Amino acid sequence: MSEETTESGVWASIKETVKTVVYALLIAGVFRTLFFQPFWIPSGSMKDTLLIGDFLFVNKMAYGYSYASCPSIRLPSIGIDIDAEDFCGFLKGDNDRILGSEPERGDVVVFRHPVTGLDFIKRLVGMPGDRIAMIDGVLHINDQAVGLVPDGAFGELSERQGPQGQFPICMGGLRAPEGEICYKEKYIETLPNGVSHSVLNFMTRETDNVGVFTVPEGHYFFMGDNRDNSTDSRVAQENRGVGFVPYEDIVGRADRVMFSSAGRSMLAFWTWRSDRFFHPID
Repeated sequence: MSEETTESGVWASIKETVKTVVYALLIAGVFRTLFFQPFWIPSGSMKDTLLIGDFLFVNKMAYGYSYASCPSIRLPSIGIDIDAEDFCGFLKGDNDRILGSEPERGDVVVFRHPVTGLDFIKRLVGMPGDRIAMIDGVLHINDQAVGLVPDGAFGELSERQGPQGQFPICMGGLRAPEGEICYKEKYIETLPNGVSHSVLNFMTRETDNVGVFTVPEGHYFFMGDNRDNSTDSRVAQENRGVGFVPYEDIVGRADRVMFSSAGRSMLAFWTWRSDRFFHPID
């Protein structure tokens, strides 16, 4: 076999490899844009429904598609910051969706912050036209208190959690000594449509008494289940909150935890929470 033939074979192999990688990236891009988006839980705002280190796929088909359905690619370590608006900004502005359907009260939803564009995950509690208020830590919808029943306490080990290495906040807003159990009050909240889920409380904060907010048409009101440790619609956007979220800023619905790790890295297999693998999100 000649040297030219050998070189030709090497280049052909390289070309096939490159083509395979390009095709794989294109397929992954289409899959992520149209069907599911991976999402890591970085904070404790949705405890105990979602824990720091939970990994899930966001169902983009649930509510149809808008500019927010396009992927964002952020790799700060190598200087890459491509936003969904860079891909699909031409679709933004009409507050509509393709093949759209309305989310339901009680859904756990990923959405883009209306100002910063960062992805948030919260529970939808207020529909368009609703009057929302918090009175002494109890959610009120259209002037009626939601059902709220004590359900003991939520306990977790006081240790550094997730890549940020933050310790959990315990009753009274304190931090338990490392290695001890950190407790919060737990309640079962039942929304007007019958959806029940747990919420946590650990202290009295300003956001325990806010409103009344009237949700505008085409917008939604979101709150975290860990009520005293959540940046959500109770605080206006100009005050670094979330405010009302437009329909077009919704990315999709979170239905199931696929994988979970309590450590600072997913490679630390001894910190994996196997009991949360494929865990449904209520």
